[in-house]
Amino acid sequence: MLKIGNLRLNSRLILAPMSGISDLPFRLLNRKFGAELAFVEMINVRSLGYNSRKTSQMLSTNKEDKPLGVQILGCEQDYILRALDILKSYKYDILDFNAACPVKKVTRRGEGASLLKDPLKLQRLLKLVVENSRVPVTVKIRIGWDKNSINAREVALYAQGAGASALFIHGRTKTQGYGGEVDYRVIRQVKKSLDIPVIASGNVFSAGLAEKMFDETGCDAVLVARGALGNPWFFRKAKELPQADEVARAMLEHLDSCIDFYGARNAVSIFHKFFGWYSRGFRKIRRLREKAYRAKTRQEMCRVIEEFRGYKRVGQKAG
Repeated sequence: MLKIGNLRLNSRLILAPMSGISDLPFRLLNRKFGAELAFVEMINVRSLGYNSRKTSQMLSTNKEDKPLGVQILGCEQDYILRALDILKSYKYDILDFNAACPVKKVTRRGEGASLLKDPLKLQRLLKLVVENSRVPVTVKIRIGWDKNSINAREVALYAQGAGASALFIHGRTKTQGYGGEVDYRVIRQVKKSLDIPVIASGNVFSAGLAEKMFDETGCDAVLVARGALGNPWFFRKAKELPQADEVARAMLEHLDSCIDFYGARNAVSIFHKFFGWYSRGFRKIRRLREKAYRAKTRQEMCRVIEEFRGYKRVGQKAG
């Protein structure tokens, strides 16, 4: 069992916040396959203050969407405090503070992974969040800014000192982005240095790679991001990916959930990218993907999904 503050979890696989992806339909589908703790996509504290329709939609949830994590991004105390005040009207179970996002438009504002360059500032901000949060606070970091400034252990100890209930760590530097090798050694070093749970991420694209992360780092749990795209079976620890008929059933459920949430006109357009992910690893799929991307109605997308049932995985014998 994994314990984060007062939250107890049976699963050691956690669904990550992913921008433009981690909406309510996506979370609910993954939960049906075994994802226990799931996060809404990262929210900038400034955008919370604007009370925009998009931000409210991102925070939409229901009784089946629990336990739920919210991840915030920011670097200014006033905006953080205002965001925390606004979040009091929402129901969620964990609040994560992002000090890991490597995107340039984020780091040039001093947010996300930029905070790795100033561990004391990160500690001050975390203390502020911990003191003003009604739920356990966690923090997500990377192993450092670049290969010459790997300071994950130092940052992690500051985070623990600030009162963080757990630490998420991505095994790459900011400059690596999402490419290059994951440094399991640094994650293991961080794990050995902390008393709070350490949840590791990076290159977790299969059950085998999740096991490698556990074995190489000794981490308490694994954060699953891109490995869950088009693959909710990940949370069943499936050794083999399902064939087309089972994938098609999941796609139809996901599509209809999107329609219920967004309305038919927007849902099919949003679902285009998910069709691409669900159909990865199938032979001669390009033509069908192009047809899916042209679909504008539920009926058109359903016809594409029905046609998909006849496709075979790479390596699977025809007939």
